[in-house]
Amino acid sequence: MNVYGVDKTAPPTRDRIVAIAREMLTADGAEAVSMRRIAQAAGLTPMAIYRHFDNREALLRHVADTCFAEIAERWSANVHQGTPVERLRGGVDDYLDFALREPKLYAFLFGERREDARMFPEDFRARRSPTLNLMAEQLAAGMDDGVFRRDDVWEVAITVAALLHGFVQLYLGGRIGMDENGFRQLCHSALERMFDGISA
Repeated sequence: MNVYGVDKTAPPTRDRIVAIAREMLTADGAEAVSMRRIAQAAGLTPMAIYRHFDNREALLRHVADTCFAEIAERWSANVHQGTPVERLRGGVDDYLDFALREPKLYAFLFGERREDARMFPEDFRARRSPTLNLMAEQLAAGMDDGVFRRDDVWEVAITVAALLHGFVQLYLGGRIGMDENGFRQLCHSALERMFDGISA
């Protein structure tokens, strides 16, 4: 605190608002996020939030963009290690780690309808998806190396993503009767079958 009672180590108000919204998303899902609830948690009046974000949708859009950038950065940490297939396998583990550890945030980012959500094929082909870009790059590298046969890399990438997303939805919905290790092995087995199908 300085002499005026202001904590100079506290994050700026906008950052606090974003952090609280993300915590609510992670704990309770998008339906639990309201400007009034965030204001109360931040010690602000509800109107004060509107100085930083025009509306709830703008705030959630900012949270989503921030989360996608962070996830892509985390997933890209090991992207230069191993063969393209090994990197894809590691990417599956990263994807499952996120989906199973933060299922409500995962659902908001990857499964819920949002007006600003990136759309296949235009947004993906324009490389606007930080996460699918990583998968497409490894698939393209595999095609360049002759491991995978030449194909539309974006259609292959969305197919792999849809396969994994479908498995995650079934598992989180209680439709797959396995423990987490068994489920992870199932996902990897499905991925290997897919790799066999696109092998050169």
